[in-house]
Amino acid sequence: MNTPVIKEPTKKKFHFPKSAEQAAPEAEKPPVKARKAAAPKKAAAKPAEARKAKKADAAPAPAPAEEKARRAKKEKVVRDSFTMPKSDYAKIDELKKRCVAAGISVKKSELLRAGLQMLAFAADKRLVAAVTALEPVKTGRPSKS
Repeated sequence: MNTPVIKEPTKKKFHFPKSAEQAAPEAEKPPVKARKAAAPKKAAAKPAEARKAKKADAAPAPAPAEEKARRAKKEKVVRDSFTMPKSDYAKIDELKKRCVAAGISVKKSELLRAGLQMLAFAADKRLVAAVTALEPVKTGRPSKS
């Protein structure tokens, strides 16, 4: 049976000194690198380390240029909030149900992004018509009622 792997805590504990003369306990300990170097090496590799070693043997590490290109492809995500009428939320729920019926699980943000893609490819007249057809909504948080 597998034995649990216990890792050393990564964050240092905050110390509240009781007096100015009392030193922080971390100040007395040697640096982490010195402690790790002084620690005895284990003879048997852990299962996770063995998997990493097999994975490293199977596929060589990507070149630095490839790794940078892979990171550059991922676009940064921005979190935002906005106000919408309840009828628009009902439309989102309806579209989500239609997607589930078609065999696709979709999130609200994915539906909104798909709508943006469709509007981006629409002709200017169609875009203007869609925007002018919307009823204006008061921005900000709704009142508590």
